[in-house]
Amino acid sequence: MSVLAAPGSPAAAPPVFSAEGIAACARRIREPVHVVSGPDGRELGLATGPVPDGPVLGTLPPLYPEWLGGRTFCEAHGVRFPYVAGEMANGIATTGMVSAMARADMLGFFGAGGLAYPDVERAVHTLVQELGSRPNWGVNLIHSPAEPGLERRVAELLLHRGVPRISASAFMELTPAVVLCAARGLRRGADGGVVRRTRVLAKVSRPEVAERFLSPAPAALLSSLVAQGALTQEESELAARVPVAEDITVEADSGGHTDNRPLSALLPRIALLRDVLCRRFGYRRPVRIGAAGGLGTPDAVAAAFALGASYVVVGSVNQTAVEAGLSDEAKAMLCDADIADVAMAPAADMFELGVKLQVLSRGTMFAQRAGRLHAAYRAHGSLDEIPAGLRVPIERDVLRASFDEIWQRTRTFWEQRDPAEITRAEADPKHRMALVFRWYLGSSSRWAITGDRSRRADYQIWCGPATGAFNRWAEGTVLAEPANRSVVQIALNLLEGAAVLTRAHQLRTYGVPLPPDAFTYTPCELA
Repeated sequence: MSVLAAPGSPAAAPPVFSAEGIAACARRIREPVHVVSGPDGRELGLATGPVPDGPVLGTLPPLYPEWLGGRTFCEAHGVRFPYVAGEMANGIATTGMVSAMARADMLGFFGAGGLAYPDVERAVHTLVQELGSRPNWGVNLIHSPAEPGLERRVAELLLHRGVPRISASAFMELTPAVVLCAARGLRRGADGGVVRRTRVLAKVSRPEVAERFLSPAPAALLSSLVAQGALTQEESELAARVPVAEDITVEADSGGHTDNRPLSALLPRIALLRDVLCRRFGYRRPVRIGAAGGLGTPDAVAAAFALGASYVVVGSVNQTAVEAGLSDEAKAMLCDADIADVAMAPAADMFELGVKLQVLSRGTMFAQRAGRLHAAYRAHGSLDEIPAGLRVPIERDVLRASFDEIWQRTRTFWEQRDPAEITRAEADPKHRMALVFRWYLGSSSRWAITGDRSRRADYQIWCGPATGAFNRWAEGTVLAEPANRSVVQIALNLLEGAAVLTRAHQLRTYGVPLPPDAFTYTPCELA
């Protein structure tokens, strides 16, 4: 039975049955859309506006990008959109990027990983001055197995300055620093629940690591922190009742540190683990699962939400944003990348462990050269053991200086950052070799940041296949122009496109014959 419009109400638009009309109607996501049948009862079409005359098989309510993720994520973090601009190390995710996201009612993290303590301190001061009591900004705490003292100092800094959100990344085990961030400031609420002053979002790519963050902090770590005076007894007791993190970011194949796992396999696995552990520990609040890695197009973002993600974290593609702390030269290289222009290379911060990260391969020799250094490290016990046939090309082509000269530069660096590393290197020739080779890995990222053209072939630029996918999607659109690639415009277009694609998928499940272009979204300037 048809439903007639009330007197004086706008006339219903005639239903559309053509491919062009259906595609256009499907894109009007902020209006209700009605699925209607044609005169013969077999043809399906769409109508917007008031309910039309004739058989209406179903109605979809308006759809907004704000509604794509979990409502509790937006409420917990004081944001409008379930979207995070992830931290990119060495300050590539700048304070300007974090501020822009916060003012756009989204969440962003400063990339503190790889920076010296004074640099992090300055960035935190800037953000506190600019954003004050806003809840929707944060700073990265990266696991630093080679520098546990720095990791702890950064954690203490973030807590002391009242940074509201902390993104914990690259952790393989829980450390005192990350547990301190999760437990400091816990208190009982009026309803008896646990209230957090600081919220930790934990990036994970393995179930065993996810389990540690989904569980309460280990009693031994809590007791140790209480004994040190870093936690009160009450904070320790409350920490035993809640997970270390209530937001678990599942990181799939991404730029930088990655296990190269597909999101479609990894996120459901972690979500299932979340459900098991929440039942086991009887948490009073839900633990949210977010998605990161490989999110460079609306299709990927929509797929992440369809998998059940409460929020998405976009990282590598933001390196081309105007706010990113990367040189124009490096940004141009990223803008030329396609999905296969990536390679795995040794990571500077976990060089000795053999951990690798994903980098740009097009236009740079970093991956091959860093690989040569790590192969030499594995095969020899010291710099002196490396034969001339291998040593000469490394010094000439990779380091562009002798081992001794690089050691002097390295020594100067560690005298300022952590003199204990020099003492260890002088007693352990293999560690000295690692520090010399890590000089190249660390410098290669700085060269890309500063735009040192003499070392362009050595640029280390973190990049996954999503960057290439983003470039092809943005090609020929407003986002193709570098000056238009603000972090907020990237975010709004990815979310808007994901909403358009989600609406198209909804209509397809009703049997509506949508044409291929209904599943596309062209970037434009959004407010």
